Amino acid sequence: MFESAEFWVAVAFVLFVTGAFRPMKRILLGALDRRAEKIRAELDEAQRLREDAQHTLAEYQRKQRQALKEADEIVARAREEADRHRAHAARDLEATLKRREAQAMDRIAQAEAQAVEEVQDIAITIAVAATRKLLSESLDEERAGALTDKAIKELPKKLH
Repeated sequence: MFESAEFWVAVAFVLFVTGAFRPMKRILLGALDRRAEKIRAELDEAQRLREDAQHTLAEYQRKQRQALKEADEIVARAREEADRHRAHAARDLEATLKRREAQAMDRIAQAEAQAVEEVQDIAITIAVAATRKLLSESLDEERAGALTDKAIKELPKKLH
């Protein structure tokens, strides 16, 4: 057995493989360690990116909630402003209607006064015409002249 060439080739092969295995083992283990370290670094980077993404998502959700709150506040302020404008417009409309009603009442009062004045003028004209007719029919010339003279004398007193 020790004399056969195959045996020594096998022993040499085993020694070679054993001798080569140690450096190869170091090289393989080093490569595997580097690969494991690279994978660990990638996992750490992925974890960091995931945390960053979660943080960013939380930040955007907070900003969205804040924007919704601001939008609600803007809508509430707009409604309040619209209510104020509506109330102001209602007050203005009411004041305008009251002014127009007062103007209409003034016009009616003026028209009534003018109508009364016209009626009085007509009544005076009719009364004067009736008085003139009555006086001209019932007074003689001498008495009419005396009344006219008397009226002319009293005219300056009545004008002042």
